[in-house]
Amino acid sequence: MHSLSDYDFDLPPELIAQTPLSERSASRLLHVDGEQLIDRQFTDIVDLLNAGDLLVFNDTRVLKARFFGIKETGGKVEVLVERVVDDRTVHAQVRASKSPPPGTRIRLAEAFDVVVGERVGEFYTLVFPGDVFELIEAHGRLPLPPYIEHDADAFDETRYQTVYAKHAGAVAAPTAGLHFDQALLERLRQKGIGFAYVTLHVGAGTFQPVRSENLAEHKMHSEWYTISEATVDAVQAAKAAGGKVVAVGTTSLRALESASQSGVLQSGSADTALFITPGYAFKTVDRLVTNFHLPKSTLLMLVSAFVGYERIRSAYAHAIAQRYRFFSYGDAMLLTYNV
Repeated sequence: MHSLSDYDFDLPPELIAQTPLSERSASRLLHVDGEQLIDRQFTDIVDLLNAGDLLVFNDTRVLKARFFGIKETGGKVEVLVERVVDDRTVHAQVRASKSPPPGTRIRLAEAFDVVVGERVGEFYTLVFPGDVFELIEAHGRLPLPPYIEHDADAFDETRYQTVYAKHAGAVAAPTAGLHFDQALLERLRQKGIGFAYVTLHVGAGTFQPVRSENLAEHKMHSEWYTISEATVDAVQAAKAAGGKVVAVGTTSLRALESASQSGVLQSGSADTALFITPGYAFKTVDRLVTNFHLPKSTLLMLVSAFVGYERIRSAYAHAIAQRYRFFSYGDAMLLTYNV
């Protein structure tokens, strides 16, 4: 059993991608093929997949979930919406000099007031005066990851969404999907590669490092997902025909594996706190497209479980030496499950 320090690595700060490339599919792709590490372009993925394979995308849409506000007392507040509960209510992180008690009114974006409700774990319940999605879209700011050092601009508002984003609810993008543009999707479709979709609303917890050296003590953040019967049918059909199920991103993988805990993929909606570490037996996903992840993160542990700890260590060392771009706006890897 590995401990937290086994998942640390030194990353030169200049390799943290601060802005996206001008073209989505212009990224590099590190193909981890057994013991081989092959440097490719992301568009090579067309040649690396076969007709009959199934790409599974996460079609969540990122909310403009960050707000700056002021309490009735004049104190400044920063709010990050974590989850939309219903059309008037959210759970959110609230940063303030003093924790606001229930009943506190907060003016957000100099536009509208929310009322603080009860705490739910580390989050606050906030009651909006109107439709949550409309107010967030009209007045919120795109919540770029904490390691990106500029405020979101109009370019980010386009490029920090996938081209197939549909269901609003995430506070972070499913970043492996950012490499796909419409031209690349069409090339994949013409080759006979199938598409299916899940929705997993990525929470801010995706950026939280694991703090306990003993991984068994880590409490995984919870995220909501839904998988349709059509996606279940597509997965079953691909496998029956000998095709591979290729998860686009760790969020798609977590949704598929969370819905496969019985041993068979099932449709439906649920919260998942599935924490995947080496030793986990994958039940549905055969291959994975993923970006490079933060040191000491649950996602680094996940990819280590998928292809092996030593193989990931070697791949990351290679990527650093070859100056790949890391994290949300960075380059990608293609991995195959190593049983």
